Amino acid sequence: MWDKIKPEELTENVFHLINDDWMLVAAEDGGRTNAMTASWGGVGILWGKKVAFVFVRPQRYTKEFIDKSDKLSLSFFDDSWRKMLNYMGTVSGRDEDKIAASGLHVEMVNSAPVFKESRMALICRKLYEQPMTEESFVDKELAAQHYAQKDFHTMYVVEIEKILVQNQ
Repeated sequence: MWDKIKPEELTENVFHLINDDWMLVAAEDGGRTNAMTASWGGVGILWGKKVAFVFVRPQRYTKEFIDKSDKLSLSFFDDSWRKMLNYMGTVSGRDEDKIAASGLHVEMVNSAPVFKESRMALICRKLYEQPMTEESFVDKELAAQHYAQKDFHTMYVVEIEKILVQNQ
């Protein structure tokens, strides 16, 4: 089902993957998994490691799972799953089992939840987290534009341990 590639073998345009295709950020806690749709983040090199970075608002239920786990996954889907990605980004896992309702199936890979329906998944280990603050914005207009409610994201830097791609 899955082929494993090294992070440096990723040839897809990460700007397109994250901004246009979106991703599900998922974590597990005590046998339960929660996930949320995200379109902010990136990949690169930091501290000599291949990393991804994602941003999660404090009110998101998935943040509780990320904070309690050492691992998380970033999953990408083909266009046929767009409706699911919209749903996963607007409904809270506090209110219903949105993974079951969306028709997704979870398997654990290296202690990170991965969706069998995804076309690619990055298995990641948390390295760093930092709450964003209003004072840290050099461009104050960004803070005003994106954080009217002062609900600043937490940034997570995660090491990409492996990338799984659906074999064709």
